[in-house]
Amino acid sequence: MRDEIWKRNEIDSPCVQICVVHPAERLCTGCLRSIDEITRWSKMSAEERAAIMAELPSRAPRLQKRRGGRAARLGG
Repeated sequence: MRDEIWKRNEIDSPCVQICVVHPAERLCTGCLRSIDEITRWSKMSAEERAAIMAELPSRAPRLQKRRGGRAARLGG
């Protein structure tokens, strides 16, 4: 008889191994979580994790705002 592997029934981390914190938004540019969320992830309840996972897609536009760049310097 084969032993079954015990697995935890929890939401996986959204980490994609790109850990860079956006200086203005204070979110990781890889997973879109805050430093506090990343730190507390392993201690969060499944409900807390699910709520954060549901919110992550809405955070992406916050990191796509441009601060100017070439077009702003050229006046258009």
